[in-house]
Amino acid sequence: MTNRKIVVALGGNAILAHDASAQAQQQALLATAKYLVEFIKQGDQLIISHGNGPQVGNLLLQQAAGASEQNPPMPLDTAVAMTQGSIGYWMQNAMAEVIAENGLEVDVASVVTQVEVSADDPAFKHPTKPIGPFYTKAAVDELKVAHPEQQFVEDAGRGYRRVVASPRPIGVKEAGVVNQLVKAGIVPISVGGGGVPVVREGNRLVGREAVIDKDFASEKLAELVGADLLIILTAVDHIFVNFNQPTQQRLTQVSVSDLKRYIAEDQFAKGSMLPKVEAAIQFVEHRPAGQAVVTSLENIGEFLATGSGTVISADVRDATRPDDELTTTTHD
Repeated sequence: MTNRKIVVALGGNAILAHDASAQAQQQALLATAKYLVEFIKQGDQLIISHGNGPQVGNLLLQQAAGASEQNPPMPLDTAVAMTQGSIGYWMQNAMAEVIAENGLEVDVASVVTQVEVSADDPAFKHPTKPIGPFYTKAAVDELKVAHPEQQFVEDAGRGYRRVVASPRPIGVKEAGVVNQLVKAGIVPISVGGGGVPVVREGNRLVGREAVIDKDFASEKLAELVGADLLIILTAVDHIFVNFNQPTQQRLTQVSVSDLKRYIAEDQFAKGSMLPKVEAAIQFVEHRPAGQAVVTSLENIGEFLATGSGTVISADVRDATRPDDELTTTTHD
């Protein structure tokens, strides 16, 4: 029984790949739950977070298509809360099913989480966060004519996506609630979709048109609840340097200082792996006794058994391993 407090951050693209139906996303989460339950089986205190980039983008498209004067579309912060609720509902049911299958008695609860950001964050003037589906260049040109206020960027070689403001989190309003749930033996699902972005105005928290990066929100939550481990799940088992090049190497154990050196070398793509690396660094700098791990969902069993994955610590010897075969998997 390890009894570590662990925040596991799951990407929204792992929930919604191609089929946007509720049934397909529920099936994806059921498969995910079978991996996550392994932490509970070995006695860890689990906190789950998740992204919502595809889901909130699709919701905005649905609202725009059906908008009228009598039925106006909801603002982006409310759309984030809506997807927090829907994904949390699916996730807690999936976890409950798998927990029962394993003969465990653990409750799971979703928390609609507000994440505080600064009203002066420069991100509000420079949108960078991709949301929604991928588009071809021709489709983007048509969308720009119909919606000139929207901005689109090419996303890691996978197509074009709409981008919105992505301010950095400075607090998690419900962090205390999450800690109380953990102390009661309940698995919380929190900061879904990066949390609802809010700014403080006196005694009020007011929503903002933005989507917070779920890795940074998960880091902030892990920091505030005193987690021992932050696990950021992506599409590959390890962080790579010289990614998709003949000299590609996977990192197994790496220090914060070495990761900063790799960032200075521009080793990590801004739209995919870089935020995960920066969030891992931020967590370890705030929790020097803790560790951050970047790996894939499918590698969780191997991580629990052997420590496989990229483990980031405050001060360890940099370890890299050459790959015999070049992977073409893109970072999630």
